[in-house]
Amino acid sequence: MTGNEFRFFLSCDINLPVTFRVEALEGDLQDPSNSVEDSKNWSPTSELYVECALYIDGVLFGLTTRTRLAAIEKPCRWNELVTLSAKYRDLTANAQLALTVWDVSRPRQEVAVGGATLRLFNSKKQLKTGKQKLRLWRGCVGDGAIATSTPGKVPKTERGELERLEKLLNKYERGQLEHIPWLDKLTMKAMELVKEEESKRSGGTHLHLIVDLRTFEHPVAFQELGAHLLMQSPISPCNELVVVWDPEVGRQNPCENKQLKLARSVTRGMIDRDMKPSANERKEIQKILKYPPTRNLSGEERQLLWKFRFSLMSERRALTKFLRCVDWSDAQEAKQAVDLMRRWAKIDIADALELLSPLFESEEVRAYAVTVLERAEDEELHCYLLQLVQALRFERSDKSRLAFFLVLRAVQNFDLASFLRWYITVELSDPSYAKRFYSIYEIFEDSMMKITVNGREDCVGEKMWQSLVRQTELTAQLCTIMRDVKNVRGSTQKKIDKLRQLLSGLLSELTYFDEPIPLPLDPTILITGIIPGESSIFKSALHPLRLTFRTGGGAKCKVIFKKGDDLRQDQLVVQLVSLMDRLLKSVNLDLHLTPYRVLATAQDEGLVEFIPSKSLAQVLSEHKTIVGYLQQFHPDEAGPFGISATCLETFVKSCAGYCVIMYILGVGDRHLDNLLLRDDGRLFHVDFGFILGRDPKPFPPPMKLCKEMVEAMGGAESQHYGRFKSYCCEAYNILRKSSNLILNLFHLMAGANIPDIASDPEKGILKLQEKFRLDLDDEEAVQFFQSLINDSVSALFPQMVETIHRWAQYWR
Repeated sequence: MTGNEFRFFLSCDINLPVTFRVEALEGDLQDPSNSVEDSKNWSPTSELYVECALYIDGVLFGLTTRTRLAAIEKPCRWNELVTLSAKYRDLTANAQLALTVWDVSRPRQEVAVGGATLRLFNSKKQLKTGKQKLRLWRGCVGDGAIATSTPGKVPKTERGELERLEKLLNKYERGQLEHIPWLDKLTMKAMELVKEEESKRSGGTHLHLIVDLRTFEHPVAFQELGAHLLMQSPISPCNELVVVWDPEVGRQNPCENKQLKLARSVTRGMIDRDMKPSANERKEIQKILKYPPTRNLSGEERQLLWKFRFSLMSERRALTKFLRCVDWSDAQEAKQAVDLMRRWAKIDIADALELLSPLFESEEVRAYAVTVLERAEDEELHCYLLQLVQALRFERSDKSRLAFFLVLRAVQNFDLASFLRWYITVELSDPSYAKRFYSIYEIFEDSMMKITVNGREDCVGEKMWQSLVRQTELTAQLCTIMRDVKNVRGSTQKKIDKLRQLLSGLLSELTYFDEPIPLPLDPTILITGIIPGESSIFKSALHPLRLTFRTGGGAKCKVIFKKGDDLRQDQLVVQLVSLMDRLLKSVNLDLHLTPYRVLATAQDEGLVEFIPSKSLAQVLSEHKTIVGYLQQFHPDEAGPFGISATCLETFVKSCAGYCVIMYILGVGDRHLDNLLLRDDGRLFHVDFGFILGRDPKPFPPPMKLCKEMVEAMGGAESQHYGRFKSYCCEAYNILRKSSNLILNLFHLMAGANIPDIASDPEKGILKLQEKFRLDLDDEEAVQFFQSLINDSVSALFPQMVETIHRWAQYWR
């Protein structure tokens, strides 16, 4: 749903009974304005009930309904759901509820405590929903007349701060206002004080009945049964645009629908079998097959592919497009499509991923996609595992073919098992799909427990599973350490001292584990403990831990642990960097990228591989130039600029690789503090809080290529800079050839609650598609990308923002 789209229901389409909940009665039953004699009539043991009646155009509709009896207390509560005989489609614009509270404590006499009337539609003819606070007219019975004498709505002249706050509270409870727990608590306390003040001011003379009306997913607009227009267009003396709702928008044309049915009938299939496309039709079909997976097909294009489906069966690229032409609600057509799919030329992995997207609901189609994935090696499967776990959201059942496939492959490969368990664990915190992922988690655990070696029952599977569970126990202990360290007031050094004290004292079991634990970031590495003296804390708001682990082979590995930061977006970007590195290397182009490992272990915590390096800001501060820094590690008097040719080539290639990848993914907020440089000349990017074109800085350049990087290559006229541009263009064209794979992977992440994708998945994927410029051939793409590089280098404004950012870092 786009930001400009407004969705709603029509009351005439809702075939549900009118329901609401009578919650409580607030206020003092004894009216202070009454005499002492009158107040004696009220008994502290009084029992009350609420009578509910529906009036349509001032006439009683159906029978009245009564709640159970409730004893008087403050407040008097019923909390009872009332269902009327009328349905929402029966209501008119003047429909209203008449509610009367009765006291039955007196023998043989029922006394009306008070009554009120509630109109079900507001002045804009929109159905009221949520909690309604009705003022009761003491001693009166609810009046259902159109011009009622007992309106429950407080008159505008008498509305105060309390009424305004309660209106906002109603919106808050319906999810229309953002929930901020710490601020909400303060607000609720303040509201209680306002209530007390209002009660004292009014002297407690008013009684209020709280009613909770049914809520719907979208607003409900009034429309009578059989009406063709939502409302009559007002005739205005001045020229103004009037929006009129057309109920036929989006509906199928019955004539076109009939023609399609005849064209796709089973008998027609006998004729289509021998049909061959003409030269023009073949050209049109080839054009359609080149469409990216994000593009919708027109009616004519769908009909063209269906018409020549038999002649396209040898064209594997055509299968996904053909399946999108099928009317899956037609059983005969669906059966014919599934039969053709099984005889179609085998598709590749990228197309199989498209068939697992939310566009395809057919279980047969999704099962076919899994059979294609079965051909993938474990290494390739690991590249797509994150997206395949997300694809489980789009399955029809918890025990799907895809779920069993992932479990089976994970059981056969311990690395896959470790990552699959973490990916599923993170999804357990999503309430919408928690039940599904719990079910898959249980299947996975049972399958792991049953692993045997040569048929012997020696608890191999149980030991493997327990080693994975110990990973979770380790991260839980790290969270405890972070909490204790954060509570330490003072400098970063004091926090570091506290960390080392905890590891050496109270949590000394973390220095030497009872049994080695597979490192969550890389399960092939077994860690045996943390080295307290080599562990530290980064100087930042979240105080991430930098931990040094001992490994089983006597080596060391450094890991960053973060708590309070959602690493799922960084995890996705680094996974795609790793995938693109693999794609480039598959055609013998190694750009010396650094796809370090990132693993989200929860929605707000995770692990990051630590790569020894320095930020460009630090390099330039200490050595003035990038070349000066590299000369320190790779001096060579005979080499270019006094450094070895290999080191400079590594720098040039890594700059090219990251320029292209960061441009494609639309990574924003690039500055000299999140561009890092390794001793061997490899440059790499970190911190991917903004992707798909989002950037907190105004007017960002198309790619991050600062003048210091260009100067390190010898300037814009040097041969090294020329090679840099050549590598960029070559890498760009290679990745464009795999655009379908990358787009399909992003499409599968649409429901993953990753910030920059979840805000508008459709728009995000289209932005990604635009970056590939699929409308250009390879030569035009080279010219396009070279112009992008030139624009980025000549951009002066980013340099000014960089200076401002440095100042901000200085004062931080």
